[in-house]
Amino acid sequence: MNPAESYILDQPEPFKSILLQLQVLIETTIPNLELKYKYKIPFYYLDGKPFCYLNVPKKKTFVDVGFWSSAHLTVHLDKMVTEGRKVMKSLRYTSLEEIDTAVLMAILKDAQSINHKGFWK
Repeated sequence: MNPAESYILDQPEPFKSILLQLQVLIETTIPNLELKYKYKIPFYYLDGKPFCYLNVPKKKTFVDVGFWSSAHLTVHLDKMVTEGRKVMKSLRYTSLEEIDTAVLMAILKDAQSINHKGFWK
């Protein structure tokens, strides 16, 4: 088992279930992603470039799905959180019920289309 998978499976509930659901949704929406373990968290790469990450911060109050090229995203920006970050945007979940599959899939597809643009705008 690779470190990214261990990270997910070692989380307490409800975070483990949220992470597993997000993993399935991310990998079925963008099947050619590569899951790596970077910056001590699961990080997806697309065509060798950072794409998105999964994180349970030390506070352990939510799961963060952060998007690397978020400066270029155009859909559902109202649902994304920046909270003290200049560029990085993320979706946050505290329960499985909060995951809006349509929103997540739309953001993933948008992120896929702009991933070549890089981190900064």
